[in-house]
Amino acid sequence: MAEISTIARPYAEALFKAVPAAQAAQAVRQLDAVVTVWSDARVQSWAENPSSKAADVQSLLLAAAPSALPVVGNFVQVLIENKRLRALPEVASQFADLVRSAGGARVALVESPYELDAQQLADLQPTLERRFGGRLELKVRQNAELIGGVRVTVGDEVLDTSVLARLGQLRAALTA
Repeated sequence: MAEISTIARPYAEALFKAVPAAQAAQAVRQLDAVVTVWSDARVQSWAENPSSKAADVQSLLLAAAPSALPVVGNFVQVLIENKRLRALPEVASQFADLVRSAGGARVALVESPYELDAQQLADLQPTLERRFGGRLELKVRQNAELIGGVRVTVGDEVLDTSVLARLGQLRAALTA
């Protein structure tokens, strides 16, 4: 079976082409709301039941986004008809990445062993933007294994200044 990201890519790209640029941010928010509803296991079970009507599934999913753009409603309908609702979270993620990229921003995952406050992120952002060459949207995740420092991932680039990485470098140097 194909990877979910492979299945999601053409759907995300098609939606990106269909949504007017002025409505892209609104479409991202609406898809996030639909994904929130879809993430409930009971909703998934009901939606995938052959006796559930496609129109009812669509109505339930779009209830989270009451003023949904017609293109978002139609898109959800296409996913239902093609039995691709399982790919919905990945489609939404890839669509949001496409919208960010079009706006000149990329997502940076900042991992830290401790919680970072808003001021620490504000201090870190310009340095990371210089390092990665562009505007970044910072997403923060705690990872106690890092011991100290941070690990930043932007696309396939990684900047690892964590204590764990330094210990690994030291171990490699000592065993070489």
